[in-house]
Amino acid sequence: MKNLLKIALRQNAIFIPKNAVKVDPFKLSETTAVLVANLSKLGFDVTEPLLHGLNCTTPVFKLSVLDTFRAVMGVQKNWTPLVKGWDTPTGESVTDHIITFFVNAFNGRGAKLACGHTIPANTFPLERYNGCPFCGTPFEFGKIENYGQGSKNKILNLWTEDEMSAFFKDLLESKTALDATQMESLKALLLEMPLPKAEIGVKETRMAVIDALVSQNQAEKAQEFFETPTDVLRYLWFKHTGFFQIIEPKTIVKRHAQNNRHLATQLDGSDKATVQKRAELKLKYDRKMGLIAANWLNNLTIEPEKMGEMIHPKRAMWVRFVRALRLAEFSKRAGFEPLAALLDVFYNKKYPIWQGRVEYFRLRSDAENTFALLKQRPGLFARSLFANMLWFGKDETIAAFSQVLDKVPARLVFTLNMYAENYFNPTQQRTVKPLGGVSKTVAANPLLSLYDAEQLESMKKAVEDLCYLVLIERFSKIENANKTMFIDPTLFKMPLAIGDRSDTVQDMPVALMGTRFPIEGDTVRLFMQWGGGLPAQHLDMDLSCHVAFEKMSKICSYSQLATTGCKHSGDIQSIPAKVGTAEYIDINIADLRKAKAKYVTFTCNAYSNGSISPNLVIGWMNSKFPMRISQTSGVAYDPSCVQHQVRVTQNVAKGLVFGVLDVENAEIVWLEMPFQGQVIQQLDSKNVTALLAKLNAKMSVGNFLKIKAEAQSLSLIETADADEIYTRDWAMNAAGVTKMFVD
Repeated sequence: MKNLLKIALRQNAIFIPKNAVKVDPFKLSETTAVLVANLSKLGFDVTEPLLHGLNCTTPVFKLSVLDTFRAVMGVQKNWTPLVKGWDTPTGESVTDHIITFFVNAFNGRGAKLACGHTIPANTFPLERYNGCPFCGTPFEFGKIENYGQGSKNKILNLWTEDEMSAFFKDLLESKTALDATQMESLKALLLEMPLPKAEIGVKETRMAVIDALVSQNQAEKAQEFFETPTDVLRYLWFKHTGFFQIIEPKTIVKRHAQNNRHLATQLDGSDKATVQKRAELKLKYDRKMGLIAANWLNNLTIEPEKMGEMIHPKRAMWVRFVRALRLAEFSKRAGFEPLAALLDVFYNKKYPIWQGRVEYFRLRSDAENTFALLKQRPGLFARSLFANMLWFGKDETIAAFSQVLDKVPARLVFTLNMYAENYFNPTQQRTVKPLGGVSKTVAANPLLSLYDAEQLESMKKAVEDLCYLVLIERFSKIENANKTMFIDPTLFKMPLAIGDRSDTVQDMPVALMGTRFPIEGDTVRLFMQWGGGLPAQHLDMDLSCHVAFEKMSKICSYSQLATTGCKHSGDIQSIPAKVGTAEYIDINIADLRKAKAKYVTFTCNAYSNGSISPNLVIGWMNSKFPMRISQTSGVAYDPSCVQHQVRVTQNVAKGLVFGVLDVENAEIVWLEMPFQGQVIQQLDSKNVTALLAKLNAKMSVGNFLKIKAEAQSLSLIETADADEIYTRDWAMNAAGVTKMFVD
């Protein structure tokens, strides 16, 4: 039940199942009033239908709701920083650390702390610390003192089993890959509810469904979800690594080694990590799993030569899987003749290589044969459209692509329309994120230099016009008897969920990457909490921010606790047992404006060997009213002020950018950009700029709906009594939004 409550909370709702409704009181019960009051302290209010719904549930269910909200908002976690009243600087300096180092190295005099370090007199003011200022080990813990300081509560709606089932189906039918939050919701729903009849939209979603069936010993029922041998490989690799995408073993090993490098050579653990990860990636299957995989491959209805061509791009991985699964042995059994034929084709390479033929004709500038092959695979044609326009010229490429445009998925049409402007700009760097890697910037295509500005503009316009016309055509073919449409203004600041999928989980109401959050007051408070549930150990995560000015930049981090407009709560390097620990940064917008700062980038990094700690929570608080800091413990967390937070689940990133504050416009752009950095100084600000340009180029949900309205002759009105109403709550279900993509 708690999993379903979490899923509903991500969509700004509380789920009330039929079996939780036991009574039908005429007046508000005391337990309901207490629940609503406690939710308000956490920053949530309820609608009238939800209030009546909660009033009809049992006290046990209400307690479950409150426990779920407290868990999501981290009420039971430790939010105590290193410094008490950290809004007033302690005055510590590098000199204090150097003196303390020598005192401990030569057994000098001073105050002996529980961690074993001696703090000499006239260095750190120990009365200001909750732990050791030298090694960052916490000793004292406080509780959250301030609740309800938030100036704007989030409104919760009522979800019944009908809404939960509809959301389940939307996830299954999503036409774009699910992000980490959606995938976690889908996995929970597959365990809690029966699988509805739905046409599964993308391959990653199929893997989750297949995994649920296999875990229920229904592997034979999973056969219908396998279309190609690559699907089988994708599932097997997902079970082995946890990645829904097929990331090469060498990439995983390299990333793991990079995460275990250290600025201090003596602490570098990359070699050991390489050996460890290679051992973990070795394949080993029992005969039961081998037989299941053999049956899946044997029952595919594709010609062996065609399957061989599909297998070829991952041939090295297939060699390992064929051996580990004993497929050669199973292929000799009666009834496994199709598998035997596939292995014969595979081992003897009796298959054509489509991509090789494309490159053969392309390098010879043979447009006719190149386009003839690309027309066979419209999706790949779309992905290579820009490069082919530069190679063969605009007119010939667009003419060929137009012949298959009706077969291109809508998500690719939107992508072409959104990214044409950046691609055909010879001065614009672009951001890319390779599979299993971190975000990088790439230079503009060198072929752009062959064309003048007017020609590049015509290319960009040709792509945008073509995509716009095909969207209008697709929408116009759908009959619609409605006359008016209302679009919530906030949807024009919410990008479509295409590309740049998030790898972090949002347990609070979700937002799409690129969404802009307005700042109500003068202070933004960043927070980071990590180590919950883990034993006491050295685990150093760092919360930092990068302040960009016109001609310079400044940093606020463990090495610089106070800088223009920013104050840090102190560097914690070790976690206490089970409860975790926290760091904060206060950002004063008024001070930044006075200093003419432009942007502030929020980051977290793993200073310790390895990646960012799993279940680390990062986010920011915002309120029109002043947010207090405990002078006795330094706790500065108030769940009612939390505007956005995410939970790290993947363990492949060393550093993560999780937001950018636009100082002048008082807006925070939520984004997620992994980078390879043990400290914030290793962040390349060009990558952030390129990602922002990419997000700004994305079509907003509001503009997408305007195209729909234009195609179907709907009048846009500014009141919510229209025939079609699109609100922020509707757009929060990104999977539901993609159902409007017309293929």
